[in-house]
Amino acid sequence: MNGIFFALLGASIATALAGVGSARGVGSAAQAAMGVLSEDSSKFGKMLVLTLLPGTQGLYGFIVGFLILVSGGVLGGTAPTIGQGLAYFAASLAIGIGGMISGFAQGKAAVSGIALSAKDDSNFSKAMVSVTLVEIYALLSFIVSLLVVITVPNLNI
Repeated sequence: MNGIFFALLGASIATALAGVGSARGVGSAAQAAMGVLSEDSSKFGKMLVLTLLPGTQGLYGFIVGFLILVSGGVLGGTAPTIGQGLAYFAASLAIGIGGMISGFAQGKAAVSGIALSAKDDSNFSKAMVSVTLVEIYALLSFIVSLLVVITVPNLNI
């Protein structure tokens, strides 16, 4: 018996949960941006940047999921042990849960930033800083997941 099931489950969780956070965050921001653009289409570039920022969590989750599939033996190579499969699963939880929650939060921050920029274009940089601050927590989750995934093949469990 090997740990491929747990590796597959981990890859799915990393990708799906972080993707849900990004989809919801980008969706909320896009709704707010469309409202602004209906009044002033010249703000498209700035609205696009603020709308895209919550999408990074989904990308981080996809990268971790892909690395689990590659290093976990799913796409060829040696199948992981049950312990290694569980370690891949554990690695997926950091970016899955962290990415989902930060995607929700970054979407809310982006909506507020869009509203701020809509009233006064000179506030765009302030909005960007506020929205980007949430990204730090997605990056921390991503780094932890990435470090665990890279370490798993060397674990004797």
